[in-house]
Amino acid sequence: MKNYNLKSKIKNIQAREILDSRGNPTVEVKLFTDLGSFLASVPSGVSAGKYETKELRDGGERYNGKGVLKAVRNIEEIIAPQLKGLEVSNQRKIDETLIALDGTEDKSNLGANAILPVSMVVCRASAKSLNFSLYQYIRKIGNWKATLRGVASGDREIGNFSLPIPCFNIINGGAHAGNDLDFQEFMVVPQFNNFTKNLQAGSEIYHTLKEILKQRFGKQAINVGDEGGFAPNLSTAEQALDLIIKAIKSSGYENKANIALDVAASEFYKNGKYGTKTRDEMIDYYLELIEKYPIISIEDPFDQDDFEGFSILMNKCGDKIDIMGDDLLVTNTERIKLAQEKRACNSLLLKVNQIGTVSEAIEAAKLAQSYNWKIMISHRSGETNDDFIADLVVGIGAEYIKSGAPARGERVAKYNRLLNIEQELKGV
Repeated sequence: MKNYNLKSKIKNIQAREILDSRGNPTVEVKLFTDLGSFLASVPSGVSAGKYETKELRDGGERYNGKGVLKAVRNIEEIIAPQLKGLEVSNQRKIDETLIALDGTEDKSNLGANAILPVSMVVCRASAKSLNFSLYQYIRKIGNWKATLRGVASGDREIGNFSLPIPCFNIINGGAHAGNDLDFQEFMVVPQFNNFTKNLQAGSEIYHTLKEILKQRFGKQAINVGDEGGFAPNLSTAEQALDLIIKAIKSSGYENKANIALDVAASEFYKNGKYGTKTRDEMIDYYLELIEKYPIISIEDPFDQDDFEGFSILMNKCGDKIDIMGDDLLVTNTERIKLAQEKRACNSLLLKVNQIGTVSEAIEAAKLAQSYNWKIMISHRSGETNDDFIADLVVGIGAEYIKSGAPARGERVAKYNRLLNIEQELKGV
């Protein structure tokens, strides 16, 4: 096999404040090496678990306190001087350096929004130094085993990669929308064997739903939420699910598309109740929905501290559907281990900015896979056009990706990147 390892040292790191898809500031990093310059930017979640790593915001009046100039300065004045001259090829060493520079468990000193874009951009630069696609490099540094094969463009380690099943958030509720739906995301999940066809189905169902909503409720019903899904004035999950089922059937995809839910129950858990329901009532409600609709996954059905609720639901239906932890797990290996001990989940929602470095995200994925859990790679509600997670989902071999509706540029950027990867793997 040819040696593509080109020595590539970090010459400089620059950072700047940009806006995310919700119009709030976030951080973009530009890294310079012998091979050129590389960019990475980080998202921000509005529905954030309390155990996530912490962003650093400026406070004050500027941008209503959400500015990130402190994080930018931390990159340029603290992180950059420590990384200059290092080879980009050792992801773990650089990530460990970033973690040590911060010195806190939740990355609240330098800010996760300062640490993560540096980790991501180093990953991109290192992939280039090996002449690998980013997803190939992520597989390499994760030490995932794969049968290697050569391709026409040269002997590259591409292995037996697979494309994820996309989960499209087509009706928004909860913290992502201005309606009365408690559940945060209602996703349609096409069930074809190739990504291109799944993307087509998702788009067609989305546009069919748009027409159904417009005809039934008027033009105001097709306003969209943070993630591109529609935000009609609905009040119950059944209303949303019935509309999605109608859109699936009207699009010609009956029995060819399922449904996934992101309940984000922590957002409406208060005084020991989920809205007006007790935990037991919520369990019964979920079981009724599973019986009535083609639901294959429920994310965060209970509060982020309610391991018992997760465990009870797992015992009742974990053999039928994915019980996915997001706020419960926050891409943290210690919480993943605890969930396994309590049999609280069988799936991990992986968000890189929950944990703060590429290496830690890979460790979380490998741990979940050792438990035979499924993995869904996720965007955030405040996104950028950075398509890093598209390569990540292929690199680690995750089963699913959710990047919002098949609409809005920051969402579609991830799906379009997966189209490119699919073509590359097919040698097109």
